[in-house]
Amino acid sequence: MNLSNLQTFLAIVETGSLIRASEQLNVTQSTVTARLKTLEDDLGQTLFVRQKTGATLTARGVKLRRYAEVMVELWHQARQETALPEGIEALVNIGCHSDLRKGLGQSLLNSIRGARPNLAASAWSGSNADLTQWLSSGLIDLAVTYHTATEDGFRLHGLTDEPLVLVSSDPNSPMRFDPNYVFVEGGEQFGRDHAAYYADADTARLSFGSPNWALEHLLEQGGSAYLPASIVKPYLAAGTLHPIAEAPKFNRKTYLIVNEKATATWDWLPNVIAALQA
Repeated sequence: MNLSNLQTFLAIVETGSLIRASEQLNVTQSTVTARLKTLEDDLGQTLFVRQKTGATLTARGVKLRRYAEVMVELWHQARQETALPEGIEALVNIGCHSDLRKGLGQSLLNSIRGARPNLAASAWSGSNADLTQWLSSGLIDLAVTYHTATEDGFRLHGLTDEPLVLVSSDPNSPMRFDPNYVFVEGGEQFGRDHAAYYADADTARLSFGSPNWALEHLLEQGGSAYLPASIVKPYLAAGTLHPIAEAPKFNRKTYLIVNEKATATWDWLPNVIAALQA
């Protein structure tokens, strides 16, 4: 399968049009059409429904998109690794859940660079589903995540628990029955503990699946929420947000998933993991 055909396929997906894809790739529209036809012939499937308004993925095209993205990224990664400058012995590919990027993700990156200065590093941020896909495809070697599911050939290491603390834009905000309280998804255990402690509270009028988005809301619109201590620390120090006295603290478990085959020769990795667990 020709890589340029996959890149053209992804350009059409991104732009929604064969014409705009040709402009993005700086090739003629006939070239884009020919590449798409070759790809469809190779697969024996129609990948787009073409209309005057643009091109829409078929069900088969939707399935191909995930694999095409991985294949193109793996090619970019292979080019990067084979073109490492003199003095750099290897490339470490790190994945991190978006909500852990500023805390454990950055700590992992710093620890690796400190332990092995002659390594190059590539970091990716995404959801649990993204990380699972990237690990399975070999795009990343390590993943900092909340997720515990692993496949054969991968090892799960428990890291430090992430404290979740109740903070508010108003220092006088009540611990219970705050009309501006925002519920932030914090995993199954947090959901159970939160429901048990606040069993008499009303359902929050607003909820977020991401603590970073919830933090932005509190800073712009005000309110209170349980957020990871690592991301609210600077705002508490500056007095922008305030801890709610006597509010219970909860924890969310975090993990490092390691591709054992890819990291088999990394004698420095156990020390990095131990530092993250401290």
